[in-house]
Amino acid sequence: MSGEDDDDRTVVAEIMRRCFVPAFVTTIPWEGFHFAGHEIRINEAMDCYGAVVWPSALVLCYFLETNVKQYNMVDKNVIEIGAGTGLVSIVASLLGAHVTATDLPELLGNLQYNISRNTRMKAKHLPQVKELSWGVALDKNFPRASTNFDYILAADVVYAHPFLEELLITFDHLCKETTVILWVMKFRLEKENKFVDRFEQLFDLEEISSFPSLNIKLYKAMKKNQKSACYPQRRMWKAKAISGRLLL
Repeated sequence: MSGEDDDDRTVVAEIMRRCFVPAFVTTIPWEGFHFAGHEIRINEAMDCYGAVVWPSALVLCYFLETNVKQYNMVDKNVIEIGAGTGLVSIVASLLGAHVTATDLPELLGNLQYNISRNTRMKAKHLPQVKELSWGVALDKNFPRASTNFDYILAADVVYAHPFLEELLITFDHLCKETTVILWVMKFRLEKENKFVDRFEQLFDLEEISSFPSLNIKLYKAMKKNQKSACYPQRRMWKAKAISGRLLL
C-alpha cells in the first residue's frame, strides 16, 4: 500500500508542477499551465464553479499529454462537455485535434477568450466553442446523423447538481459505437457513486488511473452493444466491480 501511495504522490506532484501563478498582481485573475509544449494562461472567475480550473482538469490534461501513442488526438474529432475555462480543450487542440468546447451560455465568453488566446497560430485546427446545456435541444444542435466524435472529454462534470440524468442523456446522445469517453471524476458524495452505477448501464467502463490523495479517478468508456445496454429508467442493476489500477 505504501508503494501505491508513493506512486500517487509522485504523479500528483508532477501534475501540480505544471501550474504557475503570476509573479505580480493583475486586475483579472489568471493561472498558468505548461502542457503540450506550450505555456497556457487561463482567465478564471472565482464566483463561478465553471470558471475555475479544478484538479480533475489537470489530471486529464496530463493524461492526454503523456499518452499520445495510445490516445492520439491528431486530426481526431473531439468534444469536451462542461469545458469551463477551456484548459482541457486547449490541450487537446494543441495536440492536434478538431475540438468543440461546450458549456452553458453564461460561460462561453470566458471560454472563447481562453481558447482563442491560447490556440491562435499554435493549433493545427481552429477550435469551436458551442453552447451545450445538458439534455436540451440535442437533436437540433447535435443531430445524430452528422455528429461523429472520436473522443468525448469530461472533467469533474459529476457533482451536487440536479442535472445528472440530463448529463447521462447527453453522453448517450453524443456517443457513437466507436466513440471513446475519457472522463475524470472527483468523488465527494454518494451521488457520484450512484451516477457511476447508472452510467455503467449504458457504457462499458474501465478505470485507467486512480489518485487517492485527490480522491480522483480517470475512466475510459465506450457505448455498450445495443442488445446489452438498457436505459436507466427501464431497469437497474448493480454495477460491475472495477478491478485493477494502472498509473499514468
